[in-house]
Amino acid sequence: MSTTGGSLACEGMYSKLIDDEGACDDLNRRPDVGLSAHPVSPIRLIPRPSGPGPYRLATICLATLCAVLLISIIAVTAHYKNKPQRDGEVTSEVQKQTQDSDTSALTASISKLQEEKKQLQEEKKQLQEEKNKLLAQLDTMTATKAPEVIKPTTKAPIVCPVDWHLFNNSCYFISRTTRDWPESKSYCQSQGAYLAIIHTAEEQTFLWDRLPRGHWNAYWFGITDGHTEDSWKWVDDTPLVGGFWEVGEPNNHINEDCGYIVKTRVMERVAIRSWYDAPCTMYWPFICEKDMAAVASAAVPH
Repeated sequence: MSTTGGSLACEGMYSKLIDDEGACDDLNRRPDVGLSAHPVSPIRLIPRPSGPGPYRLATICLATLCAVLLISIIAVTAHYKNKPQRDGEVTSEVQKQTQDSDTSALTASISKLQEEKKQLQEEKKQLQEEKNKLLAQLDTMTATKAPEVIKPTTKAPIVCPVDWHLFNNSCYFISRTTRDWPESKSYCQSQGAYLAIIHTAEEQTFLWDRLPRGHWNAYWFGITDGHTEDSWKWVDDTPLVGGFWEVGEPNNHINEDCGYIVKTRVMERVAIRSWYDAPCTMYWPFICEKDMAAVASAAVPH
């Protein structure tokens, strides 16, 4: 058997069985048969000391290192796997606390605004009551208490017919029946008068004070824009200058060409803002005016 063959056999034995390394060394040291003429002496096998060899110890250390490395990898993976979840939970908790704080602040603000609204409503109510009292006092103070009979220094006293009211040089009749505007105009003419022509705030207040309050007490007087829209004229064909219209009037809402005065139960209404326009076909009471100075002048013989 050649030396080369023995070496190959020994290398195979190394790869298969590590524990037999001592035996392979003895085989390699055996002399080659072909080189010696002497008979081959028997092979002596030296027994290997008991206990793990150097390869086995290295294998155990390597396996232990691999186990430690595997455990470390698993621990790190678990740590990073759970960390986002914990971070998400912390973030969610912070957001919840912030939302609760915002909700509490908003609720407090709403409660404060409601209290302020309640106080403002109470103040508004008190101011409205004071306003009503002042307007009532104003009506009383501005009312003109003219005597029914005026005695001029150089003329005979003016005496108005029954149910007519005297102011300055005119007598005024406030009807209790209703007519449309043209019929009211005709009735006044039949009495030697005309639908009232009102030029001053004193005259307007005098008439308004004699009108009764009601749900919607309205009275025709002598103004119309029936000939030309928005060109208001009195029944004597003189143009209107100024006037005592309510705010937003006249508005010609539904072909409203005749004027009337309104006095309701609402105390805020005042005499100098009480004119409205309405269709001339509506039926209202009316106010006639008779110029007593003109009557007296016509009665004097020339």
